[in-house]
Amino acid sequence: QVVLAMPYDTPVPGYKNNTVNTMRLWSAKAPNDFNLQEFNVGDYIEAVLDRNLAENISRVLYPNDNFFEGKELRLKQEYFVVAATLQDIIRRFKSSKFGCRDPVRTCFETFPDKVAIQLNDTHPALSIPELMRILVDVEKVDWDKAWEITKRTCAYTNHTVLPEALERWPVSMFEKLLPRHLEIIYALNQMHLDRVAALYPGDIDRLRRMSVIEEGDCKRINMAHLCVIGSHAVNGVARIHSDIVKNSVFKDFYELEPEKFQNKTNGITPRRWLLLCNPGLADIIAEKIGEGFITDLSQLKKLLDFINNETFIRDVAKVKQENKLKFAAYLEEQYKVKINPSSMFDVQVKRIHEYKRQLLNCLHAITLYNRIRSNPSKSCVPRTIMIGGKAAPGYHMAKMIIKLITSIGDVINNDPYVGDKLKVIFLENYRVSLAEKVIPAADLSQQISTAGTEASGTGNMKFMVNGALTIGTMDGANVEMAEEAGEENLFIFGMRVEDVEALDRKGYNAREYYERLPELRQAIDQISSGFFSPRDPGCFKDVVNMLMYHDRFKVFADYEAYIKCQGQVDQLFMDPREWTKKVIRNIACSGKFSSDRTITEYAREIWGVEPSATKIPPPNLPRD
Repeated sequence: QVVLAMPYDTPVPGYKNNTVNTMRLWSAKAPNDFNLQEFNVGDYIEAVLDRNLAENISRVLYPNDNFFEGKELRLKQEYFVVAATLQDIIRRFKSSKFGCRDPVRTCFETFPDKVAIQLNDTHPALSIPELMRILVDVEKVDWDKAWEITKRTCAYTNHTVLPEALERWPVSMFEKLLPRHLEIIYALNQMHLDRVAALYPGDIDRLRRMSVIEEGDCKRINMAHLCVIGSHAVNGVARIHSDIVKNSVFKDFYELEPEKFQNKTNGITPRRWLLLCNPGLADIIAEKIGEGFITDLSQLKKLLDFINNETFIRDVAKVKQENKLKFAAYLEEQYKVKINPSSMFDVQVKRIHEYKRQLLNCLHAITLYNRIRSNPSKSCVPRTIMIGGKAAPGYHMAKMIIKLITSIGDVINNDPYVGDKLKVIFLENYRVSLAEKVIPAADLSQQISTAGTEASGTGNMKFMVNGALTIGTMDGANVEMAEEAGEENLFIFGMRVEDVEALDRKGYNAREYYERLPELRQAIDQISSGFFSPRDPGCFKDVVNMLMYHDRFKVFADYEAYIKCQGQVDQLFMDPREWTKKVIRNIACSGKFSSDRTITEYAREIWGVEPSATKIPPPNLPRD
C-alpha cells in the first residue's frame, strides 16, 4: 500500500527570545496515480474509493488513556508517522553540510551527534527497526555499526507501569504488515538474548522474561523491551516511578545495564499554566519578586519571605476569590448551575480511570451528604465538589463512574436539607481550555491514585502553582511536591507503595472494610439499593460488584484515612489566614515543576546538548 505523507507544520514560538521552532505532524494522502491499473481496466469508481484506504490512516486518533487496543489501523498509524519522520530526519541530515565535504553526506558516523530521537512511550518504537532498515538495507551500513548508531540515537521514556497499557503486538500482524521489520526485530532479539545467555548461563527463565518476543498461544512483540534494548537511556517521569521501573517493570534490564536508567521528573510550562491562565496571580507575584520567575521558576522561592506579609496574604486570597467568582459565573452561564462562591472548590479533573479513584471521591461526597442529613443544623464547611474528565469510548466502568457522579449530584443538589452546604458537579467535556479556567479557581486539588499507579501526573503541578492545596497519596510527583513544600503543607494520606505490596501479599479483602466501617457500608448500600438511581435501582450493580470483589486499586483500603484527612482539610479551611499561608508556601516551592527544568535535564543528560539562553536579534535589527 503506497501512502503519501503530507507535513503540517505548527509554529512553536519561544518566550520573548525571537525563536520559533516547528512541530511537524503528518497527514496521509493517496498519491495521484493511486491504483491507476484498476482505472485503466475500467474500474474508475473503485480506484477513487480506494484512495480512502490510504487516507484513513490519519483519520482518527485512538482516544484510549493507559490502555492498549491492538488494532491493525493503530499499528499502521504508528509505522506511518515513524517512517515519514525518519525519512525527513535523514533527508535533513544528508543535506546539512556541517563537518562534511561530500556533495551529499553518505557517512552516518556523526548521525547520533546531530540527531536525537526521544521515544515518547512505546508508540514510536518502530523507529528502532525502521532506522536499522534504512541504515542496513538502503544506506548499506554494516549491521553492527548500524546498531551502534541506532542505540546512540534513540532514548526511551516510559509513561506507565499498568500492564494493560503496555503495547504487545501480535507477531501475525507484523508478518502481514511489516515483514522486514519483523526479521530485523528477530535478529536484534537474538543478539540481545545471546548476550544475556553469555552473562547468565543456564538461566532460561531470565531469557524468557527478557525476550522481545513473548511466547504463548499468540506470539507477541513486547515493544517496551524493544525500546529498552534499542536505546542508550531509559527514564521514568517522577522519582518514585523511575524507581518502580528499575526495581520491578524492567528489573532484569536494570541488572544488565544500570547505567542506562535515569529519572526525569515531569514539568509544566509556567507561561501557559501561570501567566496565561492566572494573570492576577502572576501580577502580584511579579510585584513582589520581579519577572525573573517567568523563565526561571525556581525564583518563586523568594516568596518564602512574604509568607507572613499581611498585604501579600490578603492579595493572594483576593485573587483566588476573584478566580472563583469568575468560574462560578462561567458555570452558571454555560451549564445553568448555581454554586456558592464562598464554598471550598474541591476539584478532581483528569481522565476517568479506576486507578485514579474518582470512586473514592464519590464515597467522600456521599459520606458528607449522609452527615449533613443526619445532623442538618450542625455547622460545616460548605463544599462544591467538581469532578471532570473524559472516558475512553470502550471503557464501560469509566462510563458508569461518570453516571454515578451525575446521579449523586442529582440527589444531593436537589435535597432541600442540604442547601448550599454541598454540591456535586460533573464538569463535562474537560479539555485544556476548561482546565485553564477551573485550575486557577480551585481550593483543593485531588490526587488520590493508589500508590504506585500514577507515573507522575502533571495536573497536580498545575494546581500547586495556581494556589490550590493538595490532598493526595504518596504517588507520582506528589512525593516530590511534598518533599519540596514539606509534607505538613500537603494533605497526604493512605497507603504507601510498600503498604500496597504488603496488602497484595496478604490478600485485599474489601468486605473486611465494608463490615468494619459503618459510613462506608451506608454509602455502598445506598449506591447498591438504587438510592441514587431510583428509576433504575440495579444501575450501579457492576460498580458495587467491582468494589466488593475485584477492585485492583483498593478503594476501601484508603477510605478511612481519606475521610479523616478530608476532616483536616475542613479544619484548616475554617482559618483562611493559615490556609492562605500554606498556599503561599506551596506556590513558593513549586519551582522544580517547570518544564524548563525538565527539558534542560533531558538536553544535558540524554541528548548531550547544552541548553542555550541566547536570544537571537529580532528581524528588524542587523545580525552580528
